[in-house]
Amino acid sequence: MTGEKWVIAHIFSSFNNTIITITDITGAETIARASGGMIARADRDESSPYTAMQMANQLADKLKEREIKGVHVKVKAAAGRKARSTAPGAQAAIRTFARAGLRIGKIEDVSPVPHDGTKRPGGRRGRRV
Repeated sequence: MTGEKWVIAHIFSSFNNTIITITDITGAETIARASGGMIARADRDESSPYTAMQMANQLADKLKEREIKGVHVKVKAAAGRKARSTAPGAQAAIRTFARAGLRIGKIEDVSPVPHDGTKRPGGRRGRRV
């Protein structure tokens, strides 16, 4: 364990996009980053698990060049009144980091939780279809 370099992978995963930022262990210096728009040509593909796998593969190659062995993962879902669950891109990215030979340290969910935020639309009687 001594002498190994560890980094933090911040994975923001919404249903419209997936963004992965790799920082040093303090979180101050960005080592590498990738987003769905850097890989996919179509907007609808930016949040897909396949795009997340491609991003994680590219980032894993960059980490191996720098001789980094381990990754701590911080997963974040979309904020606000939206669903608190992460989109499928987050799980695919974590799995790809593990398959690429990087050691996964701790996986932490850092999704912002609203403390009684704004009201859902629809009114008292709900959305009438």
